[in-house]
Amino acid sequence: MGFTSGSALFTNIRSSDMAPRGEDCGNTMIVKAYPLGMVVIDNKVIAQDERDSRFEPNIGLEFYSADDARQFYSIYATHIGFRIRTGQLYRSRTDGSVSSRRFVCSKEGFQLNSRTGCPAFIRVQRRDSGKWVIDQIHKEHNHELGDEGESRPPVYQQRIPIMTKPVSGVSQRPKVKLPERVDDGRPCPSGVINVKRIKRGGDGGNPITEPYAGLVFNSADEAYHFYQAYAGNAGFRIRVGQLFRAKQDGSITSRRFVCSKEGFQHPSRLGCGAFMRIKRQESGTWIVDRLQKDHNHDNGLETGTRGKSFAASKKFIDEVNGGLNSLDLTDSKNHRFVKKGKENNIEHDWYCLLLDYFRTKQGDDTGFFYSVEVDGGKCMSIFWADGRSRFSCSQFGDSVVFDTSYRQSNYLVPFATFVGVNHHKQPVLLGCALIAKETKGSFTWLFQTWLRAMSGQHPKSIIADQDLAIQQAITLVFPGTHHRFSMWQIRTKEHESLKSLPSEFKYEYDKCIYQSQTTMEFNTMWNVLINKYGLKDNIWFSEMYEKRENWVPLYLRGKFFAGIPVDGTMESFFGTFLNGQTPMGEFISRYEQSLERRREEERKEDFNSCNLQAFLQTKEPVEEQCRRVYTLSMFKVFQNELLQSYNYLGIKTYEEGTIIRYSVRRCGNEIERHAVTFCASNLNASCSCRMFEFEGILCRHVLRIFNLLDVQEIPSRYLLHRWTRNAESGIVLDTESVFRPQEFNALVVWSLREAACKYIESGTASLEKYKLAYEILREGGKKLCWQK
Repeated sequence: MGFTSGSALFTNIRSSDMAPRGEDCGNTMIVKAYPLGMVVIDNKVIAQDERDSRFEPNIGLEFYSADDARQFYSIYATHIGFRIRTGQLYRSRTDGSVSSRRFVCSKEGFQLNSRTGCPAFIRVQRRDSGKWVIDQIHKEHNHELGDEGESRPPVYQQRIPIMTKPVSGVSQRPKVKLPERVDDGRPCPSGVINVKRIKRGGDGGNPITEPYAGLVFNSADEAYHFYQAYAGNAGFRIRVGQLFRAKQDGSITSRRFVCSKEGFQHPSRLGCGAFMRIKRQESGTWIVDRLQKDHNHDNGLETGTRGKSFAASKKFIDEVNGGLNSLDLTDSKNHRFVKKGKENNIEHDWYCLLLDYFRTKQGDDTGFFYSVEVDGGKCMSIFWADGRSRFSCSQFGDSVVFDTSYRQSNYLVPFATFVGVNHHKQPVLLGCALIAKETKGSFTWLFQTWLRAMSGQHPKSIIADQDLAIQQAITLVFPGTHHRFSMWQIRTKEHESLKSLPSEFKYEYDKCIYQSQTTMEFNTMWNVLINKYGLKDNIWFSEMYEKRENWVPLYLRGKFFAGIPVDGTMESFFGTFLNGQTPMGEFISRYEQSLERRREEERKEDFNSCNLQAFLQTKEPVEEQCRRVYTLSMFKVFQNELLQSYNYLGIKTYEEGTIIRYSVRRCGNEIERHAVTFCASNLNASCSCRMFEFEGILCRHVLRIFNLLDVQEIPSRYLLHRWTRNAESGIVLDTESVFRPQEFNALVVWSLREAACKYIESGTASLEKYKLAYEILREGGKKLCWQK
């Protein structure tokens, strides 16, 4: 049967005259979405004006795909007068496939000022048949419906610091109308605010009133300013802690303001327990319901640079974002900025958009970190990293790519990333940034901020551009870290500086760079190039020789780079999906979608490594050993080296005591030779190819010698934990003795949080899995003595 009403948008189709992808299953409707204004009725597509009733979403309505469900809801929403977007998705713990999806009103959440926390949504769940059915729905909106035009830019209210002074009896709160207007000329959305006197300590007047349980405020901002002023007088700083939202409408119900030294996210924090929590009452006011005044550190007024930083942060909070933030701000006034004419396009709207997003993320992710560089009260560069990225850095932060590929073209926004390599040889995000000025000061601030966010762990190596400002910042912030130049930048400058040379130069040049086996061989071929092609006065050629340890493969072999090829850099983490040309309105949605896609790829590899086994190609015990230990991706790398080892011959060239040296050459190739040194007493082995030092996997040359000497088990020192299946779960055990107490505590928190999230994700899949997950946690609680 067909729905023939004038406003119908969809139809179900009889099995007797089924159109493609439509069917009648008794009382079950299986829907195929069509463009607005068109509908299928009895296998015919007709115009909208031929219909006379509305077809609405209902529980039990089925679709052939999640895309069909989204199209259905989108057309329905357009007809009703609202817009939609894709919300959360849930995945099967069995195979990682998407099991359910939510499509929500575009005003859901609070990430942007235009959003109102609208609860309207539909959720579709995949059935065993492959079809998708609406299993949850909420139709009511908390905003007016109608044709939506272009979204207006967010309006930010200017606020003045407000404080509350407790008095006996009933508190009289004088109110005053504000005549001020925001930048676009429209009246301030909140025309009435509370005005109170602020009394300073010391010479400025009587001490500021101390907080106490029961103290009432007209707004959360008012409470924040009160606690900030109290903290300044008491000699400590504060930041915004957790927030809690109502399940019904998503509105904030309570907030915590904590001492800046709360937690252990970076070394300066000491786990201080001082805080003030406020709770929203039915009247709309906020009351202090929990309070802890004691600190675990000395308080005192801060002076010097940190004092300036605090003043700058306060000015920025008041002027730009209304005073309610958890920013970690640094004043860069003392840095000497150059390139005054080259201002990157990080405008006011960018900051407002991102800071609102950051606050929302902190409510969901207690490990979320962000920081803003401030120069004279002006907001400059921004850095952020979620809890997952910070935990990943504890596992895979030994080799880092600082990707500034936005600089390759005329960019709209200078978006840069910190990227590592996980145990599946996939790129993993370790932090993001917007860079306002490409100066030593800005890069120094950025690297120091990243280091704080990652608990002070210095990487062994970093791949970044050759620019002098970046080189100086890396030398200052990461002493001992080996800086490798980005190959894309070298290739560009090669073309500019050497394009006038004849074609045969390119062959000889590449042979010198990529085939030199010793420093003497490299120097000889380099000097030949200088003399043969008259390059003695070529400035770029001379500079690259001085910096040869930062880009020539021969000099990089002994440095750990997690196997990132020397002749190129790792692929961009976000690819072309998110780059310097991305419009502001699409930035956050593209960022989250791309990040989720990358992490989904990692989850799939985790699943494959735990549930699949690679085929053995030999009968060697070491192959079986490594199959048990390595992830699938890393085992394939090892297996290839093992198979290649059979193509080599090992000839003993030296022996003294337990030390034996071998010359290992490829069969039929007299040129390819490598020297392997082996110690029989402790099974130590090293090869001149330096593959293990560079990638963390034993090379074919060492494996050939192990085979000749009948070494049936690879020593544990050559099985790097970062490449193993349990790289994520066991990292804390391996690093316990490496980090300071604060850093180790942060690693413990992140590790336990990741483990707990997996229990939660698995437990929500079904009632049976919930019972199992709950029972496991309950039994674990008994062993930890926190549950009886």
